[in-house]
Amino acid sequence: MRSRFDDMVELIVGRLLNRQKTFIVTANPEIVMHAKKHENYREAVKKADYVVPDGYGIILASRILDRPIPERVTGYDLTIRLLELSNQHQWKVYLLGGSEEVNAAAAENIREAYPNAQLVGKHHGFFDWKESKIPTEIGELQPDIVLVALGVPRQELWIASHLDQYSHGIFIGVGGSIDVLAGTVKRAPKAWQALRVEWLYRLLKQPSRWRRMLALPEFVMEVFRGKFSFKK
Repeated sequence: MRSRFDDMVELIVGRLLNRQKTFIVTANPEIVMHAKKHENYREAVKKADYVVPDGYGIILASRILDRPIPERVTGYDLTIRLLELSNQHQWKVYLLGGSEEVNAAAAENIREAYPNAQLVGKHHGFFDWKESKIPTEIGELQPDIVLVALGVPRQELWIASHLDQYSHGIFIGVGGSIDVLAGTVKRAPKAWQALRVEWLYRLLKQPSRWRRMLALPEFVMEVFRGKFSFKK
């Protein structure tokens, strides 16, 4: 039986081969809550061609609301699959985000693991928002895939504000996946993933993320409010 992940990859590849511009948001509770609170971010997310359920909290919420989503499509897994396909088809990739060190390490590891993928450009994530050099460079290089790791909400806002400049390409916010690609952070072991506590593993490894985790209890409350109002 085909998985939702396989179906999503097939859709993306089809659009890429047809040179259709595609904006993908990998949704988790943090993204949902930020979109609820900030209209400009909500409008940016609305521009996405696909919003895929990244966090397990999204899956759980869909079940509570009696609108079940069968499985996650994680941003990290999608990123890895796109890099594998880029290696297979020699697609062009641009990497935007992370610190200078993380960006450089991720780029080096991508080149080593996917030697046939064309990493045509990269830039760290600490830049002036009004700087035109980066979007201009991306336009000139015409990458097939742009991995944007600026974190929530910057990555989705950046994509939404620059998308109209390009004729084609897959644009996806990949957040902390760049740290895993760089080797500075390890992904949660399979056992933690199976127990649906990957978020806790990341928090233990990166305590500085605690503020971001405050979105989780807020999200849970919103889900239950939605459940009760939906039933009335």
